[in-house]
Order: sequence, then structure tokens, then C-alpha cells
Amino acid sequence: MKQPLTILFTVILCLVHGFAAAAAEYDLYILAGQSNMDGYGLVGELEKADQGTVDGVFIFHGSPQADAKLPGGVGLWAPLKPGHGRGFSSSGIKNKYSNAFGPELFFAKTLRAANPERRIALIKYSRGGTSIHQDAAGKFGCWEPDFEGGEGDTQGINQYDHFLATIRAALASRDIDGDGTEDRLTPAGILWMQGESDARFDTKIASAYKGNLKRLMDLMRAAVLTDDMPVVIGRISDSGQDDDGKVWDHGDIVRQAQADFVKEDGYAALVTTTDSYAYSDKWHYDSAGFIDLGKQFAVQMQKLRQTGE
Repeated sequence: MKQPLTILFTVILCLVHGFAAAAAEYDLYILAGQSNMDGYGLVGELEKADQGTVDGVFIFHGSPQADAKLPGGVGLWAPLKPGHGRGFSSSGIKNKYSNAFGPELFFAKTLRAANPERRIALIKYSRGGTSIHQDAAGKFGCWEPDFEGGEGDTQGINQYDHFLATIRAALASRDIDGDGTEDRLTPAGILWMQGESDARFDTKIASAYKGNLKRLMDLMRAAVLTDDMPVVIGRISDSGQDDDGKVWDHGDIVRQAQADFVKEDGYAALVTTTDSYAYSDKWHYDSAGFIDLGKQFAVQMQKLRQTGE
């Protein structure tokens, strides 16, 4: 049986610990979604200067897990470097880096270039193929907090639970950079790249996306006790590489829902350059796309934060 209040209370305790005195200060960003948040950019296609660690940036990347499984989110804090894309995993003791990168890399690099005096902490949890609506989950999983699938002790565990487990584990570490002093992590923003799976099946599922997205973003903000935390959404696009010329048959409904959410939220922005990206396959952007996606996430996040200051 799920205990959301217990989970949230644990997160609150972790945040209190993280805000201890004598702390190095980090702006904390949360990255979540499905496969285009995972990242399919190829590390081998990066310029040599972009293949090392990013100074002043640490990341906790929670290992993805299917629904109705013991909570995922296992990970550890480490300096950001390429390899946090598709195929990344962590044992909680050691990270296994992949040959791919996601938007986290150039998001952090762009923010650091604009404000090199500010340290950055990233918490990432994403899983390819996942939907918000449970009827679109298939074998990949859903972010619906009230999902009740499965049986036994793991019944009802879903992607939102794995996300909370990731947040809880990340914030339990008081010294993320390993320098022997406690660090202060200040919630600064959420990046969300998802919606393709909700656009795949029928109009009913796609039409529920706006309400589902709003609820989920509200819950993510609440999980780190920051109701007005800025949110940047990556707009879904379509490669057109299907028999009917449309991979996501109801993509226009989801795209409009994303735009409506941003307009009505008051503290959210939409990355729209995704429409111009090339694809490495029918579902995922190529390396140049993930580079630009990270940069545009940073540009929009900076605008939101400047507006809120």
C-alpha cells in the first residue's frame, strides 16, 4: 500500500538536512519524462571540448524501473559528464555510463556559461515510453500517481513513486560534492520532456493530457516544497516516419495541451525548436537535437527565473 504522506514527509526531512548551516549553495533542477529526456545523443559525436566533466555541476541520476516493481531511483551524486542518456544505470555505489547523452549536458553547460559563479545540482529520473495516462502505459509505465496495477507488495508502484524515491535518495545526501561540508540545494526549476506516448492511442487519452500534466507538475513542485517553481516543457514533435506520415496520431492534441498548460500556469515556458530537429530513428532526436534541446531548456529557464526575481 502506498503512503504518499510518509514519502513527502521524508522528502521534507531531507530538505531540512540539506539546508543546514555552512553549506555550499547549489541551484537544484529536476529533469523528468520519457525517452527524449533519457537522451539519444551520441557521446562520440560531441566535440572533444564537450566530452569531459562540467565544472561546478553535480547530478543524481536515478536508475529507471518499470511499474509494479520495487521503487527505483537508485543512484549517487557525481560530477556531470556525458553518458547520462539511454542505457545509463546506477547501483547506488557506482554509475554505469552509456554512449548517449540527454538534454542535461548542454542545459547545465549553458547555465554555467551565463552564470559561472552559480553551482548547479541536477536530479534526473526518466523512463522511455512512459505516459502520464495509465491507459497508455503499455509495458513501459505511467506517471499517474493513483495507478493501482500489479499485485502483492509492489501493487500500485508507478513512475511517480520512482520519481519520489529518486528525490528522497538524492536529498538524503547532505554533501553532494564530497568536500566534507554540507551543501545547500535550493529548488530552482523543473524540465519536462514527455507526451509522445499520450499522443499515440486515441483522442480520449490525448485530451486528458492537459489536466494530467497540470496535476503532475503541481505534485512535483510540492515534492520539493516550492509551489511557484518554474517549469519548462519540451514540445513534442513528429518525425513523420510512419506509413500515414504521422508517428503520433494525436500529437496535435497533446501539443495544444502543452501550450495551454504553459499559458495558464503563469510560471512555465515551452521549448518549440523541437519542430526543426532531425531524428536518429522514428521516435528520437539526433545528437544536434539534444544539444539544442538542452540549450533551449536553459534559455527558457533563465527567462522564467529572471521574471520571478
